[in-house]
Amino acid sequence: MIRPLSGDRPGHPLVAALLLVLLAVLAAEPFLIAGAKPMAAAARICILVALAGSYDIVLGYTGIVSLAHAMFFAFGAYGVAIPLANGWIGWDAVAVGMAGGAAFAAVVAALVALLSLRVQAIFFSMITLAVASLAQVLATQLRGVTGGEDGLSFPVPEALSPSFRLLHERVLGVRVDGRLVTYYLIFAASLALFLLMLRIVNSPFGRVLQAIRENAFRAEALGYRVIVYRTLASAIAAAIAALAGGLMALQLHYTGPDATLSFSVMVDVLLMVVIGGMGTLYGAALGAAVIVLAEYYLQPGLRAVADTLAGVPLLPALFDPDRWLLWLGVLFVVIVYFLPAGIVGSLRRRGG
Repeated sequence: MIRPLSGDRPGHPLVAALLLVLLAVLAAEPFLIAGAKPMAAAARICILVALAGSYDIVLGYTGIVSLAHAMFFAFGAYGVAIPLANGWIGWDAVAVGMAGGAAFAAVVAALVALLSLRVQAIFFSMITLAVASLAQVLATQLRGVTGGEDGLSFPVPEALSPSFRLLHERVLGVRVDGRLVTYYLIFAASLALFLLMLRIVNSPFGRVLQAIRENAFRAEALGYRVIVYRTLASAIAAAIAALAGGLMALQLHYTGPDATLSFSVMVDVLLMVVIGGMGTLYGAALGAAVIVLAEYYLQPGLRAVADTLAGVPLLPALFDPDRWLLWLGVLFVVIVYFLPAGIVGSLRRRGG
């Protein structure tokens, strides 16, 4: 049974095994499966583990249903992209962009929380959706800053460039170039963010957040200022989401409204948390892996099934790769039906 620095156990042997397998595969992926696509999928899983985990802090641990979390992800991406796209290329630009994006996201999240958390949950969700929509409009209109609908493409520090060679000889058959450096930077940063979030939710502060989620009135009666704690949780989660956005920008060498600000990003993050299990963080990690693997490999898998069933009436059409969204929906329904508390939540309830 694994036990991270926070002391929080996964709660079930199968959850622990899945997490160990996920960690091992992500740590060794460049040496396990050759090709740009598997590495890109693994890097995206790492980034979305941090993003989904940050959303779980506000949704699963605090009980705040925000629809603007992708906006903070975008703040981090644009924070890194803007200086790099304007000729300030170097690690100092990346550091300033990361810090600036995280700070800006935290301030905006705190302001939104302070102004709207006193209303009922559904109205708060609508306010956050309106703020996210406003941010998307601004991103498309401020072409001189954000690149508009086209977004921003930019160079990165030399060590992250594909042409960079850290070693001239291959290591276990893998070329140690800028792509590999970028991947392990993303992996290490995402792992550090995940461990930090585990530490936060298992601290006294995190226990208060869970108490507020269960009964805000009782927590207030015990002397805890609910608005203050919810605002702090929103700001912390927004800052972590922004850092994940900065990592995404470094991976893609690009950012734009469709890549970070679209409502589909918000839906994906919500699904990751719900499928994995709200209020567990471990569920966010497993949910991110399920969603990304489905997005990357469900369509090729359906194509292989359709080719195998060629000549059989109706079945090849049913497994047509263009119907991958249908099967993705079926997968989600099956998981939610058989694991109503998510993967980790349902397994924990069964004990082990």
